[in-house]
Amino acid sequence: MTRSPDVLVVGGGNAALCAAISAREAGASVLLLERAPKPYRGGNSRHTRNFRCMHSGPLGQLIDAYGEDEYLSDLLQVTGGRTDEALARMVIRRSEECYPWMETHGVRFQPSLSGTLSLSRTNAFFLGGGKALVNAYYRTAERLGVEVAYDSEVKHLALTDRISEAHATIDGQDVVLEPGAVVVASGGFEADIDWLARAWGEAARNFLIRGTPYNRGEVLRDLLDQGIESV
Repeated sequence: MTRSPDVLVVGGGNAALCAAISAREAGASVLLLERAPKPYRGGNSRHTRNFRCMHSGPLGQLIDAYGEDEYLSDLLQVTGGRTDEALARMVIRRSEECYPWMETHGVRFQPSLSGTLSLSRTNAFFLGGGKALVNAYYRTAERLGVEVAYDSEVKHLALTDRISEAHATIDGQDVVLEPGAVVVASGGFEADIDWLARAWGEAARNFLIRGTPYNRGEVLRDLLDQGIESV
C-alpha cells in the first residue's frame, strides 16, 4: 500500500469515488480508504436511487428541460430560503455535466419508476439503484489504478494550514499516511444516535437507522475539533 499517495480520499461513497476517479484521470496516484468491509461499501450512496440535474433539453432518460431558475426555486422551497444562492447556482449549473460524466464512467440510467411521471423531467434514476451506481464507480476506479483499502478507519487528520498526516487503522494495523492532498468525503453522523440526539433532541433516540451503520461522523468531529470552518 502506498503510504504517500498524491491524493488520499477518505470515504467510499459517491462523492469519494468521483473525487478518486477525477484525481486518477488527472495523473495523480490515489489511495481511497473505505471504513466498511467490501460487501457494505458505498456509504449511503448504496441506498439511493436517483439524482437531480439541470438540463436545457432532453438528456438521456430525462425529458424536456429543467432550467437553473426552476431548479433553484425547488431548492428554496425545500430549504425555506436558507440557501447560499451563489453557491447553489454554481452547483446547479455544473450539475448539467454530471449525467454524461456518470455515463462515461459506467453508470447506467433507466426511465423514471412507475408512478413517478412528474420526476421524468427532473430526476435521473440509476439502473440497478445505488448499489449499481457505486459498483460501477468502483470498477472504473480500480481499472484506472485507484488503490482501495476496505475496513480502513481514519482516526485523526493532522490539520495545520493543510492536512499533513492521516492516522488510520488499515487491516488491523495502525499506519501514518503522508499524502500530497486529502479529500474528505466520509459522510456525516447519520448513524450516531448520540450526535443525532444533540442535534435534533431526545426524540432522535427513537430513530431507526435504515442506511449505513458506518457514517458515525468521527472524521467530521476530528476536523471540527481542530477548528475547521463549518457551514
